[in-house]
Amino acid sequence: MQRFAAIDLGASSGRVMVGRVGPEELELTEAARFPNRPVMVNDGLHWSVLTLFSEALEAIAAASHEAEISGIAVDSWAVDYGLLRQGSLLSVPYSYRDSRTERGLELVDAVISQPELYARCGLQRMPFTTINQLSVDRERGMLELADTMLMLPDLFNYWMTGRQAIERTNATTTGMMRLDGSWDLELLEMLGIEPSLLPPLIDSGTVVGPLLPGVREHFGVHGDPQVYAVGSHDTASAVVAAPLASGAAFISSGTWSLVGVETAHPITCADAERANFTNEGGVDGRNRFMKNVMGMWLLSESKRAWEAEGEGIELTELLRAAAEHDAEVPVFDATDEIFYAPADMPAAIRGWFAARGIRPPEGKAAITRCILESLADAYARAIADIERISGQRITQVNVVGGGSRNSLLCRLTARRTGVPVYAGPVEASAIGNLLVQARAAGVLSGSLADLRDLVSRVYKPQRYDP
Repeated sequence: MQRFAAIDLGASSGRVMVGRVGPEELELTEAARFPNRPVMVNDGLHWSVLTLFSEALEAIAAASHEAEISGIAVDSWAVDYGLLRQGSLLSVPYSYRDSRTERGLELVDAVISQPELYARCGLQRMPFTTINQLSVDRERGMLELADTMLMLPDLFNYWMTGRQAIERTNATTTGMMRLDGSWDLELLEMLGIEPSLLPPLIDSGTVVGPLLPGVREHFGVHGDPQVYAVGSHDTASAVVAAPLASGAAFISSGTWSLVGVETAHPITCADAERANFTNEGGVDGRNRFMKNVMGMWLLSESKRAWEAEGEGIELTELLRAAAEHDAEVPVFDATDEIFYAPADMPAAIRGWFAARGIRPPEGKAAITRCILESLADAYARAIADIERISGQRITQVNVVGGGSRNSLLCRLTARRTGVPVYAGPVEASAIGNLLVQARAAGVLSGSLADLRDLVSRVYKPQRYDP
């Protein structure tokens, strides 16, 4: 038995989970949970990365006083990055929800068509893909100043160990990687991005290095933990902990919902490109063929808008009222780009219906029910597309992440997909993070199926039938 710390950063909150792991045992303890709120300043929306780093390391230090921690690893949302020069951060990393991403789409479109880009990297068209953001930085002259780009988990790894590298699963979200797993040097040249900006690639399960003495001393971390690379895109780590059976699709449900299946190879046919599916790397060389759906962002932003009106609202009360709402509600397209970052989410939802001549839902209970019905509808449509494009028959859905606690959403998903839904574990990203660390340290062995078998024995999923 050894103890490992997972720094699991979501786009709305961060957490540090400490896992006690052995061949037949997996015990999870929450060491800290903290908000992650982007900050708007005069040049755009930025992440408070130093606050996140400090919160995480302070939690690890406190946990290390209780018992030795053998390893640390970071996973986070994808696409965002830091630019460095001679090891120092040049500017505070932008949030992918910053409006500059629209300009990035224009710049990339002027150089390469979407079908050609899809054939090269297999990523769906999204305004905030790393390659779009970097194109804006190039136009603004930032890339002339930078000598290194690091994805956010890799930035944290660099601050902890001094080693600059990019973990492969997150690299596949950048739009700069070829389907064979190498950087697309020809594409970089076409876009005017220097290949030297990109550090070497490393695989999940790699030892990045020991915690730097200065970092260890500053935060008061006891012992000498190793820092590991895991599936540093949080969805890659979450899917490690999804107890997938044959014929199973997954929904990694958090701020975003990622609906997909594991495949041996990327699927980049014309149907996949038209349906806006993405191919992203998974642990052990797996491919995740999936669709991005807005996720619980729709509900959390609605709740924030209502609270801004001066009324305190409990999420449990909203969900109870939505479950009791008997009247039929219309559904909207939960993949529509207008919901990326509206100032007022309920107003954006009403506006979506009004633009189509549909009477929008009125009242908090009806809007909440509308959001959940729309998410379930988007999941069902994505799964139908997966069956059509991949040829796989989906016989069950595994929901992991925070959304797995939402029993109403799980019931609606089972109803609309017509197959059983298995919900849990909730902390899937952190669990997958910990399992890959433990395997790299030699505490666990075997394939992904073996790791998932341990998860299914420890965390019994809840079943929802159609």
